[in-house]
Amino acid sequence: MKYQPVIGLEIHVQLKTETKIFCGCSTKFGSEPNSQTCPVCLGLPGSLPVLNKKVVEFAIKAGLSTNCTITPRSVFARKNYFYPDLPKGYQISQFEDPICQRGWLDIQVEGQEPKRVGITRIHMEEDAGKLVHGDVSGLDDDSGVDLNRACTPLLEVVSEPDLRSSDEAVVYLKKIHQIVTWLGICDGNMEEGSFRCDANVSIMPTGSDKFGTRAEIKNVNSFKFVKQAIEYEIQRQIDLVEDGGRVVQETRLFDPCSGTTRSMRGKEEAHDYRYFPDPDLVPLVISNDWIQRVRHELPELPERRRQRFVAELGLPEYDAEVLTANRALAEYFEAGVEAHGNAKLVANWVMGEITRAVNDSGKSIETCPVTPVQLAELIKLIDSGTISGKIAKRVFDGMWQSGKSPDSIVEEQGLVQVSDSGALEHIIDDIMTANAGQVEEYRGGKEKVFGFFVGQVMKASRGKANPSVVNELLHKKLKG
Repeated sequence: MKYQPVIGLEIHVQLKTETKIFCGCSTKFGSEPNSQTCPVCLGLPGSLPVLNKKVVEFAIKAGLSTNCTITPRSVFARKNYFYPDLPKGYQISQFEDPICQRGWLDIQVEGQEPKRVGITRIHMEEDAGKLVHGDVSGLDDDSGVDLNRACTPLLEVVSEPDLRSSDEAVVYLKKIHQIVTWLGICDGNMEEGSFRCDANVSIMPTGSDKFGTRAEIKNVNSFKFVKQAIEYEIQRQIDLVEDGGRVVQETRLFDPCSGTTRSMRGKEEAHDYRYFPDPDLVPLVISNDWIQRVRHELPELPERRRQRFVAELGLPEYDAEVLTANRALAEYFEAGVEAHGNAKLVANWVMGEITRAVNDSGKSIETCPVTPVQLAELIKLIDSGTISGKIAKRVFDGMWQSGKSPDSIVEEQGLVQVSDSGALEHIIDDIMTANAGQVEEYRGGKEKVFGFFVGQVMKASRGKANPSVVNELLHKKLKG
């Protein structure tokens, strides 16, 4: 490759607090425009911000979970710029003294060696409002401003320019997404803008250590679009340079319909924002006791839990990866293992029938009508030979629809597996008599006919025959 991409991500994480960062207005999504505002988030003269303590705790959790150092004394700053959805004419953010600094995460793209990605900083800030185009009066050129989102608490997670491909960028982005949703500090809803990303992309000659001029792609809100936007921008810059042009520092927008980026505005340098400490907010002092208390409250993080599933429960790497995709799924699985004991059997059912039913129904694992204990009871019925694996899926469907225990469904529907040799021999004898030609074919060496007899027995027993007993008896009787 003639050119080496250089990528850094700025990830905006909307925090899952009930109220905004500097006032008591609700953060609920989807309310009537401008219905969740007050003098503080409207920036009216004389109004004063008051910091939401929960936002600080969430920031500390995010920092500790990404190997950051928590700054003992951090400062809020005013970031000055004009935009119609910014009611104060500045954004309260952090600049010189962010709350979290110098972190890292390890990532691994499939088929490649693990890689450590540095995190420059995580800082707290307020969100701006939202411009609504063409939805106010119905005219295409009409725009309105909805300030419900103004003052909503955000964390901005800024990576070092350590990423070298779109695949690495997506893996890193997914890992941050997994952590903040696992911690419960963000709902991770990318469609609603709760988790979005700016990608800084540049290119440099392969082997060089001097970065090229970067372009920033703003507010990309899906993993798929991040990959597409970065790949397009890399190729755009390569084509531009090879045609004798020059990459300029600018902000660009990604158009998902065309899969291209387009220029939005020239990128302001940091000093153009005229950062200065916000005079209405005192420095934030975080004691070591506070940090240690938050550290103690942290859940077992996904990477550690994945490793434990492999080392202690004996799961394959793939299973452990799937089962730690989100915290609720991991906890459901562990509760099932505690109730049953065999981790692999429980994993198979959770990754199979449970996941299928959750996806088909549009439910979440939290609202799954089959509890982990009920799932364990179902698997125990298979273990004991009471029902077959095939019947178990019918029982599971009944459990999902009714919420009843597997025992009651088996009893109500008469689904107990038939393992009695005498009863099964009688069925087999009748089938062999009715299908004498197939019996002769089997005895003549056509062993594929065996499957026909198994199917006939299962059909005659309405699926209740114990497959292992059926196989044993058929082999014995067909050999004559």
